[in-house]
Parts: sequence; structure tokens; C-alpha cells
Amino acid sequence: MSQKILQINLKFTGISRTELEQAWLPAAQPIADTPGLQWKVWLVNEAEHAAGGIYLFDDEASVQGFLASPIVTAMGDNPTLSDVGVKMFDVMEAHTVITRGPMREGVRV
Repeated sequence: MSQKILQINLKFTGISRTELEQAWLPAAQPIADTPGLQWKVWLVNEAEHAAGGIYLFDDEASVQGFLASPIVTAMGDNPTLSDVGVKMFDVMEAHTVITRGPMREGVRV
């Protein structure tokens, strides 16, 4: 079983950063409760109207389950969001541990 990083990037228009943060705050706990999710880092670049997240999942099945969830599909229905990009990566675990990446307990190097 190989951990996976999920990267989601998007553009936001018609709302401020503050409005975006307020709108997304109720989604934080349901995302935290996603099966197989270890953590998420929320991203925003107000100057470029860009936002997104970096997620660490236990495995690809967990990523696919999250991508099929109502939380993610709702992004496509939101008129203030556009240019949604999704990429999945394998984690180079040994390298990440050396550089103090936030890996779960029990990773073997």
C-alpha cells in the first residue's frame, strides 16, 4: 500500500479571500472525516485568485473515494470556481522522512 499525495488547484472569482475562507470553513470537518485522509494543507494566493489544497491519503482507493464525494463534485457546480486541476502523486517516503515531511507513524526507511 503506497501513500498518495493529491493536489487540487483552482481559480476563484467574484468573491474575496475572506468570503472564500468563510464559505469553505464548514467543509473542513467533513474533509477531515474523509476515510483514508491523513491531512490536508489549505492554499490560497489572493493576488492570483488561486486556491487549492495538498492532501496525504493512505492509498489510491482513498483518493478515488474522495474525488467521487459530494464535497469535490460540488466544486464543479460552484460558479465562483473555475480551472479546477487535480493531480495525484506517489510519495517518495524515504526521501520525505529525511527532509522531515509530515509522514504518518511507522514509515520504514
